[in-house]
Formats: sequence, structure tokens, C-alpha cells
Amino acid sequence: MTWPTSGRPRAVTVGEGLAVLVARPGPLEESDTFERTAGGAEANVATVLAQLGVDAAWLSRVGEDGFGRYLVGHLAAHGVNVAAVVTDQARPTAVYVKERGSGSGKATDLAERASRMLYYRTGSAGSALSADDLAATAAAELLDRCDIVHFTGITTALSATATALTEAIIALPRHGRLVSFDLNFRPALWTGRTEQAADVLARHVRGCDVVFLGADEAEEVFGTGDADELRALFPQPQQLIVKNNEHSVTGFAGAQRGEVPALALEVAERIGAGDAFAGGYLAALLHGRPLEQRLRFGHLCAAAALTGTGDVAKLPPPDVLAALSTRDRSDWARIRYPDAVMTENVAS
Repeated sequence: MTWPTSGRPRAVTVGEGLAVLVARPGPLEESDTFERTAGGAEANVATVLAQLGVDAAWLSRVGEDGFGRYLVGHLAAHGVNVAAVVTDQARPTAVYVKERGSGSGKATDLAERASRMLYYRTGSAGSALSADDLAATAAAELLDRCDIVHFTGITTALSATATALTEAIIALPRHGRLVSFDLNFRPALWTGRTEQAADVLARHVRGCDVVFLGADEAEEVFGTGDADELRALFPQPQQLIVKNNEHSVTGFAGAQRGEVPALALEVAERIGAGDAFAGGYLAALLHGRPLEQRLRFGHLCAAAALTGTGDVAKLPPPDVLAALSTRDRSDWARIRYPDAVMTENVAS
């Protein structure tokens, strides 16, 4: 696909957003205060895209409650178009609590810097997403003029109506746009439909143009986490990106194959790194960058999430990311994040 040389590319992400309550480090029952923030895979990707020069919109449903109003305001404040977000009068906004470890050794404490999510999303507004939401005027207008639509396996797992929504997205006439899918397998969300998960997710992989697979998740769902075996199993997506745990990412684009090692860094928190990778890759794709640079943009954005706190990655300036993404391979292998960002900032 050839992208326009003038104007900003446009993306629509589709999926549930959640209000996040972040506990203080230590046993959850001892946390008397919580920091409120925002989460949700597709909402996270939209905020990354918006930071990287893409006109990003988020299509979702929230409850008629304070958390819903907060989520819409949060996304809008990060430059994301929220015109297609529906307020559901009957269902609440989903919430999750992030439990953080302090390493105290207490029986109910987690290891230092470890975290665990407790989700409260059954019956949420987001779980009521359906194919009908695509026909609403605001959603239809956004989809009609976008360059890429992105969603994840979390969304399709929320409910039967949400699966119908994602299948409808795949079935939309392309008219030059791409459909992007991140596997994001969450077994707990498939309770009651577990036997359907592999077939549904395989159909989604085969039906999309750009697909992100975590090697560990692919192993669980499809029986292999090997990048080349996955490409043989799924030759249909024009672009298939396999995240090989912490070590590297392998990308296939048509007949091309590229592998880019991860950056050296000290992990603060792993939540949101996969979403940041997808956002970085898609932004670089929309701006016409070659495969290796797309994979590097993904790594750089994931590094920003891994070294920060909260689900939303706060990225360095796009020109800094662009400069780092074009380093020769020996320089790339020596990059340590975020030290290289600070050095590049001074140089520029």
C-alpha cells in the first residue's frame, strides 16, 4: 500500500477501555489509597499513535458514570478522537485494579516490581460492543476515511456480540485501508467459550493484513511459538510480527523477513509494552518506513512503556525515535534505553 505524501495518516482503534486503580506497593489489603489512570489495549495503542503523528480515533462504549467520563476525557487530552465513543445508559465502565509488589515477604505480597491485575469487566459497557456500533454515523465516517483499523483478541473475547463486531471489521470492504490485529490472548475472558477460542483467533489472524503475535501466547493457542512455523501456519497476513519474548522480534512482510533484537534496559513494569510496540510499528508503517525501522520503532516504544509506570507509554519526541531507528545494526545492538534517548536529545 502506498501512503499519501501529504497529510497525516488516520487510524481507528476498536475495543474496551478501563479505568485503572493502581494500589500502593505491598499487599492489596493494606493499600489505603489508589492512583487512578486509564487502560485498555486499543486505547493504549491510540495514545501511542497520536504521539507519533497519526490522527488516531478510538471506537468504544463506556458507562454513564464518572469512570466513563474520565476515560473519554483522558483519551481526548492525549489527542485521540473520541467522537465514536458511545455512552451506554445500562452498563458500567469496566475497571481493573493493579496490585503491585513490594517484596516484603508477606504471604499476600508480590515480589518487588511485580504486578498483578484484577479485572472487573463482566457485564461492562465494553462487553456490549457489537457490529451495530460500526453503523453509527460517527463510527462509519471515521472508518470510511481511515488508513488502518486496529483491534485485539481481548475485544473479540469479551462476548459473542464483540466477536461479531471484530468479524464485521474484517469483512468490511478494504477500500485501500488495512486491518490490524494483536492476538493478546487472555484465557480468563474465554470462560464458557474456551473450545471456540483457537478457531476464532485463527480466523482473525488469517483475515487481517497486519498481525502481532506474542510467541508465548501463540504457543498456547496454536501449538507453536516459533516465528517461521507461525509464518508457515499463517501465510495470509501481508505482515506478520512475532514477538519472541524478551529477546527479539521477527517480522514478515510479503517475502521479506527481518529480525531485530530488543534494547538493553531496566524494566520498571511490563504492563502496556505490547500495546506500545504495536502502536510504534503501525505508526512507522503509516509513515512509510521500511520493515526493519518499523520493528525498531516498535522496540523503542515498548522500551518507553517498560521503563515507565502506568499503561500509557510516554514517548520521546518522534524525531529522536526516527534518528535511533536508523542507526546501523552494530550501533543498534549497543543502545541502552533511555540513555540513548537523552544522548540523542542533546545531539539534536
